[in-house]
Amino acid sequence: MATLTQCAPETLQAQSVVEMVLALGSNYQAEKYLPLARESLAALGEVKLSTAFQNPDFTATTQLPKPDYTNQCVYLVLTTPMSLQQLQQTFKTLEGNCNRRRQTKPNQVRRVTMDIDILMVKLANIENSLSKKLMFKSMSDWIVMADRYPFKAHEEAGVKELILTKL
Repeated sequence: MATLTQCAPETLQAQSVVEMVLALGSNYQAEKYLPLARESLAALGEVKLSTAFQNPDFTATTQLPKPDYTNQCVYLVLTTPMSLQQLQQTFKTLEGNCNRRRQTKPNQVRRVTMDIDILMVKLANIENSLSKKLMFKSMSDWIVMADRYPFKAHEEAGVKELILTKL
């Protein structure tokens, strides 16, 4: 994965995305909110799921214990390409639909009902100006979101699992 192209998300805002790998996470009522998020994502296109992992919050300390997260990666092929900016807004809305509340108080234990992060994308590529036909790129044309790399252990495991299942 280290050989894949990395880009800052802000440089791709207007680009049309056709496929992506997402990281889902929840540390509060994951059994309720993960299925809701997966169902909403399936409405956008074809979905493949990695194994769900239960992980301790890496920011927890003995003085400030925090609930474990349930994490899962999702491979999504969009029915209709969308710009990265549209996708980011769509995922913020989906998090809100899962009752996500962004807490701002310092040292407050956060209840995260749903967090959706874009790990990797494939962009639409117009074959030529006459055909307007979308072409899907090879594995080497995945773009890793630079703000998410290096991946956390559960994200890397999920991405590898999806790739090994013929992503």
